[in-house]
Amino acid sequence: MTSICIIKSQNGEYKRITCKGHTGYARSGNDIVCSAVSVLVINTINSLDALTDAKLLVDSDEEEGFIDCQLLGNPDEKSRLLLDSMVLGLQMVVSQYGKKYLKLKFEEV
Repeated sequence: MTSICIIKSQNGEYKRITCKGHTGYARSGNDIVCSAVSVLVINTINSLDALTDAKLLVDSDEEEGFIDCQLLGNPDEKSRLLLDSMVLGLQMVVSQYGKKYLKLKFEEV
């Protein structure tokens, strides 16, 4: 199962996104749930980097299925929209395939 923790400030500003694990929906190379999660998260991080002024600190380990993206400072409106879109997509994956494969957790700091 993949676990994703989305951390926001008390004001609702995104601070960090951490993904851990592989979904286990199918074997490697055929896992459409893992692919969907990866595309949503990686494309969002790449879009934040290329299309916004967001300052990011990113760490990853592909073999472990680990991605950690810390947002330094408060994200601007474009960054929030991209992150909201990622969350919407991840919620749709959970609703389509269930919590057996993807667990979304929200925390406030």
